[in-house]
Amino acid sequence: MGGRTARRITTRLGELDCNVVDALPEGAAPELAVVLCHGFGAPATDLVPLAPELMSLESSLAERVRFVFPGAPLTLAEWGMPSGRAWFHLPEAVMRGQMRDWDVFAREVPPGLPAARRAVMSVVDALSASTKLPYGRIVLGGFSQGGMVTTDVALRLEEAPAGLCIMSGTLTSEAEWRQKASARKGLPVFQAHGREDTVLPFFAAERLRDVLTESGLSVDFLPFDGPHTIAPEEMERMAAFLAARLGGR
Repeated sequence: MGGRTARRITTRLGELDCNVVDALPEGAAPELAVVLCHGFGAPATDLVPLAPELMSLESSLAERVRFVFPGAPLTLAEWGMPSGRAWFHLPEAVMRGQMRDWDVFAREVPPGLPAARRAVMSVVDALSASTKLPYGRIVLGGFSQGGMVTTDVALRLEEAPAGLCIMSGTLTSEAEWRQKASARKGLPVFQAHGREDTVLPFFAAERLRDVLTESGLSVDFLPFDGPHTIAPEEMERMAAFLAARLGGR
């Protein structure tokens, strides 16, 4: 990381409290911002350790990038997770561990997704205003449910973001996503998923990849042998993906 220590602050951007991490030289403005949204049930700080790890893998990220980690708006205290957050609530049957119909989930728009989308869009707008970075210099991404929300946002912003990182995400809102994706031809996407994922099955991730690819997005798809997690090889590929975004498309 070029000998510099990453700084972390908490601040409100738009509707959400965020952790902001960078190792930029004093007074320097970021050339790229990366917004990463955590998964369902995780604390707001869950993905914050990814920033220094990515910076250590690619030194250019330490010198030029600001990372933003929004905390999801909904609490899961009623489910015994006082620090757990959610972007949108899941049906009670799913919370109790009963299986989901993935074909139905792929087609339907989850209740609560539009509100989550607005919250994340408010973060992107506030970040753009505070850093003077256009959407085209902001990468969106997230893990699991955070990946679903940021996929939805990336397809709906008035202008294309710099890229999209989907970590163990899945397909939902298929008709809407296909329609919106047609205006995102060439958008760089990094998508990774574990073959042994028992939370969001691998076949549904392949289905998401195919929807994006068929719509003309440029998808770098990394399958790995593992469960619903972030794999070491995923971090390496993601660091390279973000470094490539620094150089433009």
